Amino acid sequence: MTDQVFQTISMALYLLAMIGIGLWAYRKNDSVDDYMLGGRQLNPAVAALSAGASDMSGWLLMGLPGALYANGLVESWIAIGLTVGAWLNWKFVAPRLRSYTEVSNNSITVPSFLDSRLRDSTHSLRIVSGLVILFFFTFYVSSGMVAGGVFFHAAFGTSYLSGMLLVATVTIIYTILGGFLAVSWTDLVQGVMMLLALVFVPIMGLVVVDGPSAAIESAQLLNSNWQSLIGDTTVTFAGIIGIFSALAWGLGYFGQPHIIVRFMALRKPAEAKAARRIGIGWMVLSILGAMGTALVGVAYAQQSGEGLLDNPEQVFIYMGQILFHPLIAGFMLAAILAAIMSTISSQLLVSSSALVEDIYSVFVHQKLSEKHGVMLSRAGVILISIIAALLAISPSDTILELVAFAWAGFGGAFGPVVLLSLFWRKLTTSGALSGMVVGSVVVVLWSNLSGGIFDLYEIVPGFLANLIFAVIVSALTYTENPTITAEFEATKQLVKNWDDRTEALQTVDATTSTDRYTPRSTR
Repeated sequence: MTDQVFQTISMALYLLAMIGIGLWAYRKNDSVDDYMLGGRQLNPAVAALSAGASDMSGWLLMGLPGALYANGLVESWIAIGLTVGAWLNWKFVAPRLRSYTEVSNNSITVPSFLDSRLRDSTHSLRIVSGLVILFFFTFYVSSGMVAGGVFFHAAFGTSYLSGMLLVATVTIIYTILGGFLAVSWTDLVQGVMMLLALVFVPIMGLVVVDGPSAAIESAQLLNSNWQSLIGDTTVTFAGIIGIFSALAWGLGYFGQPHIIVRFMALRKPAEAKAARRIGIGWMVLSILGAMGTALVGVAYAQQSGEGLLDNPEQVFIYMGQILFHPLIAGFMLAAILAAIMSTISSQLLVSSSALVEDIYSVFVHQKLSEKHGVMLSRAGVILISIIAALLAISPSDTILELVAFAWAGFGGAFGPVVLLSLFWRKLTTSGALSGMVVGSVVVVLWSNLSGGIFDLYEIVPGFLANLIFAVIVSALTYTENPTITAEFEATKQLVKNWDDRTEALQTVDATTSTDRYTPRSTR
């Protein structure tokens, strides 16, 4: 058999396995809570790897190795910033958000949590939050579909359109069938595939290029600054801005709905500790693997005399095909597809929840049955998928810029509001709404400016603007609300001792019974 046949077999087995997980999870979705949040029954390993896989996407296997391959370790600052941000997110946000979302009306989405947490009787915050999620994620999903089409065209020679439609179809099938549970378990499989691929490629590569010392020497021959964290030895203002911007990617974690929703699905807050260790361990090993892949790629290029690749982002594909049997190389290729699909599926589900749970439900006065709610959620996945696919028919050459913009948009819109809602009792609806709007606007405006300070990644000014406005406006509009205070204190208690859950929730229920606020919900 030819190499292409072996690789096609590997790819087919992977795609069938993903659909199989969707069919398995289909029978476990009896309610909207099950479909959108897996019934809050994720174990730490699934939650950790699901968050990691849906976060990293193809950037981990193509973007990061490609950047390091072309420019050296100066490109590692983004990885450092993301690792620190992910650790802080798991450490401080995860246990608090898991507790608070159950205490406050058993919220299953970020917008519904903010709506209930702040007692927003107008539901304006929930609607605006849902629209922000829907807008950014529709384009985000589209960029993933484009990446899938480009991948199949580069790896198998298929047409872009057929590759894009195949990736979209398989991802949509298992997302529609299994909902959050299917997405989380497919993410687990995909995360393991990504990690194994990123570990074995550099290990085998180092054997071929005669070890780490020889690899570093060869890399230095092609790029004398390859080992430098500042690139060119001359430190400039632009260089400092670039490093600071790369580190600032870590700020985005606090506001990414498709990541923090995994915190809400944990079985209990205490399990965030185990999930953090698993998730950060996976992340560090994967990033080191990406660095190792870039190193052996550069070393092989120098030692073989073939020179550097024209497209640096193909270094992982190239090394995988050189180092392994075609059947194994096929699974290496599947790991790239896994990274792409894990992100698409997570974003589809969050977008659907925003459409159904946070926008549609606000305007529907009758209570929907669980069956009707699940049906609408699946319909939402289909609708968003169609729009995203239509946008992806004509591939864009600004996919990476769009991803960076969307990451900044979510970080600037939601990051400070999520943190303040969890740790500052005096946040108000007006403060959160003004911070969210100002943060989003600053991100959009800043991203269209360039030169000098405006080369700073837009997430920094957006995040700071949101934080400042949210604090100032809240301080001016705050009034005491017994229910908000009771929920805030109950959350702190539950983070410390989950065994007090029944007593804490009863205390909140007693206080809430006098609160006339009644958030609408499809549940």
